Amino acid sequence: MSTTAEPGLRERKKAATRQALHDAAVRLATEHGLDRITVEAIADEAGVSRRTFSNYFGSKEEALMYGDFRRVQSLIEMVRARPASESPWTALTAAAAAFTGELGELDPQLVVQGRLLRSHPTLIAAQVQTFAAVERDLAAEVSARMAEDDPRGVRARMTAATFLVALRVSLNMWLEAPAGTPLWQMAEEALATAGRGFK
Repeated sequence: MSTTAEPGLRERKKAATRQALHDAAVRLATEHGLDRITVEAIADEAGVSRRTFSNYFGSKEEALMYGDFRRVQSLIEMVRARPASESPWTALTAAAAAFTGELGELDPQLVVQGRLLRSHPTLIAAQVQTFAAVERDLAAEVSARMAEDDPRGVRARMTAATFLVALRVSLNMWLEAPAGTPLWQMAEEALATAGRGFK
């Protein structure tokens, strides 16, 4: 048997375990509240050991926010798929429009996370860390599209960070808005305001 497929299988198993832990964290937090659940309870719910949990997440907050991490990774893929001729902010805005269109179908777990975010400052901090963790990858996509010199990568990092902050703020505002409010309506305004220095 060829060993070339083994890394792919191993990665799939890791991804399945990570997703199972995230799902367990969301279920338990929804049923019992964040303050009343423990890492041990999440591990038990997912059918893994406490040590296995620690191999994937540093805290219950991080496990809960894994959905956001995956969504932002998806957003980066959308940016990557935009035509190479587009300027950085144009590509970012177009990707955000597609991204918010998909979220507009309102993943129930996203609603749960939104409710938890409003009542737990530790989750807000975890969300900020989640977005910051992908900032470097997004900055690399921005840098590849830049026409002007940016030897230290400052402008690329600032562009990526500004974009992510605008998206995070509009997402949180949308979760607090009346039902039926289009996410893109909030995101478009936030991105237009934030992007004035990056056109």
